[in-house]
Amino acid sequence: MRCERHSNRWSTVGPRCVMGAMLVIPLTGCARMGALDRRSRRPHDGNLPMKTLDPALQAHLDEGTTTLSWCWRITRADGMALGFTDHDRTLSFDGTEFEPESGLTASEIRSGSDLSVDAQDAEGVLSSDRITETDILDGCWDNAEVEVWRVNWADTGQRVLMRRGAIGQIRRGRLAFVAEVRSLAHVLGQTVGRTFQASCDASLGDARCGVDLESPVNKGTGTVLDLVRDRAFTASGLGGFEAGWFAFGTIDWISGANAGRRAEVLSHDVTDGAAVLTLLEAPVRGIAPGDRFVVRAGCDKRLETCGAKFANTSNFRGFPHIPGQDAVLRYANRDGGHEGSVL
Repeated sequence: MRCERHSNRWSTVGPRCVMGAMLVIPLTGCARMGALDRRSRRPHDGNLPMKTLDPALQAHLDEGTTTLSWCWRITRADGMALGFTDHDRTLSFDGTEFEPESGLTASEIRSGSDLSVDAQDAEGVLSSDRITETDILDGCWDNAEVEVWRVNWADTGQRVLMRRGAIGQIRRGRLAFVAEVRSLAHVLGQTVGRTFQASCDASLGDARCGVDLESPVNKGTGTVLDLVRDRAFTASGLGGFEAGWFAFGTIDWISGANAGRRAEVLSHDVTDGAAVLTLLEAPVRGIAPGDRFVVRAGCDKRLETCGAKFANTSNFRGFPHIPGQDAVLRYANRDGGHEGSVL
């Protein structure tokens, strides 16, 4: 066996061994590839160690023959904490039961030494009792907190927290799903503060907007009459509102299978005196005639709509007069109005 160095990582030709910017255990080779910092498990270069291991776990690693497993603790948006492990029996520590055969397995961790977002894929089976398609569609797993542990299954007191992250993109199939586990660096990619744009960046009805969505002018209660398709239906009780009033608004279900859930309205039409509402996405559970709901007005974020629909131009939070792309892409010609005046 020989060890080779590739940019910022070490690898071996022979037994599988990869060491990168994070701790990778078990260590099955490279024991003689140079001076190793015993705590960080990487070539000692004078830098501070990345992780400090419990002395008992370090002694277990030094034995060469290890009894290690991966454990994932996931805290969902609703506060429920779930534990999963790739070991063949249940492990328990810190008040969480980590169950085997739970329908969750994980891929290798893609990690870099820069500020790029590290990621790992967790694959699960939808037939698992603890991971259901309904929970995924309901958003219970969106942005759930994830802890990845390396644990000595023979003595769970010997463990190390490898990383923290959050559930990112979820790809679903008929029988399984794949959830991306992102590192905490993904927070650095989120927009903070305001952006200069022509449209309003306030949420309709919030403190910056000032529109009262609880006013009878902006809120209506309706009942589903008939389904047009899985996300469109006709409704009664909304005869006093003109077409388009609830477009880009929200709908809160107060009865039926979707009671307690909120959805976004894509369009609002009126046909033969009945309102026709089309949702942005089909609900998690089917819509049925007789389901009752509360729907609130929407806004397309344009200055014209803000003034004509809500008489709220003074609170418009956009920059409608900034030059657009058409001004940037204009070129000089004889009749193009390029005489040096203000755009």
